[in-house]
Amino acid sequence: MNRFVLNYLGVFFLLLSVLSFFNIIYSYYFNLYLNIDAYFYTFLISTIIAVSSFIKNKIEIKITIYSKIFTVIIGYFLLPLIISIPYYLSIYNLSFLNCYFESISGFTSTGFTVFENIKHLDQSLILWRSTSQWIGGIYFLFSILLLIDIFDDSLKKSLTNFISFNYSETFKQSFKIVILYTSLTIFLFISLKLINLRTFDSFNIAMTIISSGGFLPVNDISAIVNTNFKEIIFSFLMLFSYFSLFLIYNIFFLKEKSLNFFAEDIYLFIYFLILLIIFFVFFNFNYNFSTILFSLTSSMSNIGISFKDSPSNLWFLFLIIVIIGGSFFSTSSGIRFLKIYFLFKYSLNEILSYSRPNNVYTNKFHLIDSNIEQKDINKYFLSVLIFIISLFIITSSLSILGIDFEKSFKLGILTLMNTVNSSMYGLNNFDFIELNSYSKLIMMIFMIIGRVELLTILIILKKFIFKS
Repeated sequence: MNRFVLNYLGVFFLLLSVLSFFNIIYSYYFNLYLNIDAYFYTFLISTIIAVSSFIKNKIEIKITIYSKIFTVIIGYFLLPLIISIPYYLSIYNLSFLNCYFESISGFTSTGFTVFENIKHLDQSLILWRSTSQWIGGIYFLFSILLLIDIFDDSLKKSLTNFISFNYSETFKQSFKIVILYTSLTIFLFISLKLINLRTFDSFNIAMTIISSGGFLPVNDISAIVNTNFKEIIFSFLMLFSYFSLFLIYNIFFLKEKSLNFFAEDIYLFIYFLILLIIFFVFFNFNYNFSTILFSLTSSMSNIGISFKDSPSNLWFLFLIIVIIGGSFFSTSSGIRFLKIYFLFKYSLNEILSYSRPNNVYTNKFHLIDSNIEQKDINKYFLSVLIFIISLFIITSSLSILGIDFEKSFKLGILTLMNTVNSSMYGLNNFDFIELNSYSKLIMMIFMIIGRVELLTILIILKKFIFKS
């Protein structure tokens, strides 16, 4: 493992040691001694790895795009190993595979859980589950920054005017991410407190929302979000992981208000309004609209939590919304709305150019200074194709391993899109702990594939298949 990999992952091992130390303090303060040794071991191991990763090495290694992709992927396997320690050493007698499944589910912000009753869990372990989502969310954002050179210029312009980052620009943007991510977490916590959620629940849910995770401190969200007012406020708070992390920063602190920095969020806002009107007009006959709004925003942000009375007959529509996803630089998953919009617009222009050859159709898009190039369209198409192939593989694999096809199909989408199972998808009672080992292994692999930008999979395949 080269020096770059160690340095990059060392930052997150250090962050894990800080969070595990926080859990130790929390356990001592509230006299929660059942799992305190587990957090001590986690703190010790993560600190040793973090310190050793920063020991200087005189050998300079060229950092290629392949080494960056490798670093991101290996982090999704190694960091959950440390996260799984408190689960494995807890009093709940979980197997290592179940512990690793829970930690990967949290770190990828998916939210599948092997715990049947959250009320019976130690509070420090509930906090650790939420912590795993929070650090997974910030790891995902750093990974986008690290791999920004593989994205097209239109998506990069929503973040920066730089075509590629040097060290100082990378540090600047990384520092900005940490400040914004932490600040928004605090804002969400305060907002949840203002709608009378208790402190413990507010803190855990704030980390769930900002990371687009699915872990909750309770079995049923309706136990704490129990009024229409709370449902509406909670719904709009979930949009923080749907829009770009830099949206609020750009509004208040950007000196030159270029539309490039707001283009994607404007498109996303229009898309949200259109869906809101459609659901209000056509799907609000038998249900409370606040519940519909909650399910809609939860799906758009790829969080996935819902109430038990959510309209499960609309599961296909909600899954389509999950697949589309949110902003390029948010913690949500999905193929990304802007990619799908560009691909649709380009395809429409191509059809019209053949049907009306005398007219000229350009791929100039509103709010963006440049045309969308053919190579970028190819990337969008390949992302969709890779998703379809991945969905076919995971659905077929789970079906072969004994899960009926409809559930396999739903689980396949939710796994790839890192979205928790819930009643609006007809999967609220799905029991993950009873799955066989092969099913869990497959789902863990595809949770990671879903969190890694799908285009990176193609780049890795290209390196090994077309070596020349």
